Amino acid sequence: MILHFSFEELSALKAGADAFLDGEGVITGSVLAPPESRDRIEELVPLLHGDVSLSNLAELRGIQVAVNAIVECLRAEMEFVVVSAHAADEGAVSAYFDFAHSFTVAHRIGEMADEMTALIELVTGGPPTPEAAHDFHFAD
Repeated sequence: MILHFSFEELSALKAGADAFLDGEGVITGSVLAPPESRDRIEELVPLLHGDVSLSNLAELRGIQVAVNAIVECLRAEMEFVVVSAHAADEGAVSAYFDFAHSFTVAHRIGEMADEMTALIELVTGGPPTPEAAHDFHFAD
């Protein structure tokens, strides 16, 4: 399956990945983002130049972890800029758009994961195991 990105989505994900990696992860409450998120984002960054071809659910789930971490980082950044400046501040508006574009990608990935999961369940008769998520291939 192919995960499509617009120019704006790629730009927002790159900015969010940079913010996450530069800040060593988002702090939500008092818990630092898990190291898996950082690893997944580092794996995602080289792919952020165009559409991504995914052959199985395991690959999509890895990208999903990265994008969800980026979305949470951008959400925190947007909230900070809004309360520290003003909702109509140029930086707040820019932060909103980065968050919104990344959030849209996260939603699309969730829909793809649901579709892949449903197909695996239909063919195998059960929920995807880690092996099925890796071995069940989807065509572009």
